[in-house]
Amino acid sequence: MPAPKSDAPLPERCDAVIIGAGFAGIAMGRQLDRAGVSDFVILERAGGPGGVWRANRYPGAACDVPSHLYSFSFFPNPDWSRKFSPQAEILAYLDRAADAFDLRRRMRFGCAVTSLAFDQEKGRWRVTLSDGRTLCARAVISAVGQLSEPVIPAIPGLDGFEGRVVHSAEWPDALDVTGQAVAVIGAAASAVQLLPEMAGRAAHLTVFQRTPNWIIDKPDRAFTALEKAAFRHLPGWRWLYRTASFLIHETRFAAFLSGTLANAYTRWRMLARLKREVADPALRARLTPDYAPGCKRILLTKDFYGILQRGNVTLDDSGVTQIGPREIINGKGERIAASTLVFATGFRTTQFLPTLSVTGRDGLDLRAVWGDSPRAYRGVAVHGFPNLFILYGPNTNLGHNSIIFMLERQSEYVARQVRRLIGEDWRTLEVTAQAEARFNTRMQARLARTVWAEDCPSWYKTRDGVITHNWSGFATSFALALAGGDDQAWLAER
Repeated sequence: MPAPKSDAPLPERCDAVIIGAGFAGIAMGRQLDRAGVSDFVILERAGGPGGVWRANRYPGAACDVPSHLYSFSFFPNPDWSRKFSPQAEILAYLDRAADAFDLRRRMRFGCAVTSLAFDQEKGRWRVTLSDGRTLCARAVISAVGQLSEPVIPAIPGLDGFEGRVVHSAEWPDALDVTGQAVAVIGAAASAVQLLPEMAGRAAHLTVFQRTPNWIIDKPDRAFTALEKAAFRHLPGWRWLYRTASFLIHETRFAAFLSGTLANAYTRWRMLARLKREVADPALRARLTPDYAPGCKRILLTKDFYGILQRGNVTLDDSGVTQIGPREIINGKGERIAASTLVFATGFRTTQFLPTLSVTGRDGLDLRAVWGDSPRAYRGVAVHGFPNLFILYGPNTNLGHNSIIFMLERQSEYVARQVRRLIGEDWRTLEVTAQAEARFNTRMQARLARTVWAEDCPSWYKTRDGVITHNWSGFATSFALALAGGDDQAWLAER
């Protein structure tokens, strides 16, 4: 019997629903299959798998984690073209992964989940889509990611701008800025990747920077034919290369601890590069951060400093106060001509599951329970919301290593819980309030020793200073935390 296509009808009910078909959703689908949970669907709002790598198509989009580390350990790719993968290759890789693990037949595209409501008596989640369709599932696993909802700041006059307005995460199929006056608002991770093409085509480019960023060189280059042949044919080489890369990145966590020699050395190294590449002392001062390295995301780029010193590029750090029909008014009251506005202003990062309304046990609203500071047990479960699991949830992000490693450990852990829930025929499986509180208290205490706790504008923490995004230690310590026995942390009911 042929496998159903990805556009097959939604089932009325199933054992599990995975929301999202990016890295997390694909890893989760594979783990459920391996755990013997076969009755599940993957709901994806886009037209295909890929998640953030399908959405972010701006010029120069690429990963800042090495290719062989930013890929599944269980699905290696010997054919990466570069040390740091470009967006199109990552998307093609995820397409292949969906097919390799026979997950495409479980995927339903164009299915945007808007709400989840838990039926306490039946022990099932009612999943509602944006078009009004519904289905019921014993378990729901969110794999929507942290960087999925673009943000465009509310600037006076923006609605009246007569030129083109784009966000880096919603790049149009054809955007030609040749000979135009272009303004890029934002100077962080997305901006440093798209600026080279903008600067090369625009008549003039103005880069609006809110705060300067710490920058290190991105050691990117193409892999040679010999290297790719070794990855494909030399036994053990690919594993050794990946393992060495992982361990090298693990050592870098020391630089994120406040007051360490590693942090001081990182600062010295980045300041030395800035001094070497930016001759003008005034410009160099405007590009020098006044906070500890790592407090905000450190950017990897080869050419940011060089681009800012081109004759057709201006750095503006005075702020944007208003937008006119064909101009931007900066913090000094100056009028800067612009025919295209590019917002590289990131995502709604401090709100986990920002597009979902989630109602749990006893009518609990997840947004109200979390308030301004989302938290979860081991990053994956919240008391009061039985049979609900979150991938890339609170405090599972990294500043020093690959998020794919973290997602693999989370998907393995969640698969074990879902298998227990279904295999034991429990009505509900819920983490206890005590276990969740104890876990988060210990973690926040460890996070207080890191640079993320210092005073800087960062999406790693909320307005009240609680670090909600990053894990508090090495990636290997996260793996150990999820591998340990913790059955006493869960309350099961039939």
